[in-house]
Amino acid sequence: MSQSDNTKNYREHLGNVDSQGGRIWLFPKIIKGNLYRYRTYLSWLYLAFFFAGPFIKINGKPLLLLDVLGRRFVIFGQPFWPQDFHFLVLLVITLIVFIVLFTVIYGRVFCGWVCPQTIFMEMVFRKIENLIEGNSIKQRKLKEMPWNREKITKRTLKFLAFFGVSFIIANTFLAYIIGWEELWSKITGPFGENYKTLIGLTVFTAVFYTVFAKVRELVCIMICPYGRLQGVMLDPNSMVVAYDDVRGEPRGKIRKNEDQADKGDCVDCGLCVDVCPTGIDIRNGTQLECVNCTACIDACDSVMDKINKPRGLVRIDSINNIRNKIGFRFTPRIIAYTAVMVILVGVFIGLVVTRTDVEAHLLRAPGKTYYKESEDVYSNIYHLEMVNKTYDTIPIRFEVNYPGVMVHTTDTSGILPANEEQKRVLLFKMNTKDIKSNKTTIPVAFYVDGKLVKTMETTFLAPKTSAK
Repeated sequence: MSQSDNTKNYREHLGNVDSQGGRIWLFPKIIKGNLYRYRTYLSWLYLAFFFAGPFIKINGKPLLLLDVLGRRFVIFGQPFWPQDFHFLVLLVITLIVFIVLFTVIYGRVFCGWVCPQTIFMEMVFRKIENLIEGNSIKQRKLKEMPWNREKITKRTLKFLAFFGVSFIIANTFLAYIIGWEELWSKITGPFGENYKTLIGLTVFTAVFYTVFAKVRELVCIMICPYGRLQGVMLDPNSMVVAYDDVRGEPRGKIRKNEDQADKGDCVDCGLCVDVCPTGIDIRNGTQLECVNCTACIDACDSVMDKINKPRGLVRIDSINNIRNKIGFRFTPRIIAYTAVMVILVGVFIGLVVTRTDVEAHLLRAPGKTYYKESEDVYSNIYHLEMVNKTYDTIPIRFEVNYPGVMVHTTDTSGILPANEEQKRVLLFKMNTKDIKSNKTTIPVAFYVDGKLVKTMETTFLAPKTSAK
């Protein structure tokens, strides 16, 4: 395909798919420039935090615990319960707005610099692959050669290394869900009692191995919804990895004794394509497959240095600035997104600050109305549900402020254990002489450490009787 045809038709096919619809296996070259070095430093911090996270404690509590099955959540050492679900919803919405705002301004840089898929693929698995099989040229030759001793040895080593790293990631991932102490007890405990944990680890390991050994860039191109949304979030003012076609075109190779006055700075070396992990040509413009990893910037800068041209032929810039020399400016869309995000963050902080340490809800026993204990006494059954969101045992008590109501409960301890949800069964009794209506509203005062924190109301159901 000629250069003009490629420029014209590149949007009609993916860079990693051939004309027959088959997958083109990519062997991106690793080029180490300034941006690659910064990405490496960032990945070290990310990986250190990821693998150390389950072991970090704040006041003896996990930094992060997301026990979905056990309904236990700890974030930065603070416990959260299902009753705090609105916090999670608000946090997710805030993160989505933040990512949208970030994309509107800086493009898809999140994918290339922070996304776990990219960090593990490029900074862990890709480096292992290069260590075992060699550079991109050697990897391509290895794939095309028949199965011999060299290929079997290298592929076996790569499989074992990939599977081992995937197993470590799976264990770390599970440690964030059930805690590393619980995970260790299951690993070292009797197999007959903990085989389900091994099955779960095997499934997680297989998923991670498949993603990083087989699926790879297809996650970014076809699976991740964020890449699909990028097209509607970007505009000509967004800062993206862009090719300066004004400066670079018409492109052409440098030849000895040939006038270069009518050519642009691009020497058509193709190195920007060789280093791309998704197989695109950045010179064709902003594309869905681009994850803004900036590898093409390092590649192009290295070429510009060799031919004594200024760097930045491929750089992070807006299309408006390249074409019309219009610098970055705050558009109404950016201002609107920023305002929404500030509001969401403010609401979230306000809810966290005002969150109560103890929650209590008085509910009628499901399916129950009233029970006639005698000619003079009726009773109703209630469930008092309480949650202690702290790590301290808290004294509690409740009072029914209504004349004639007698309360009976099986638990009269008066304490609520630390970081625990507790349910108590309450039996309210009333004499017929005190029943003035079929539905009597009864206030219940709830005290924590001697302080009134909540007044709940419930209804006592009983048939109204005529006064004697």
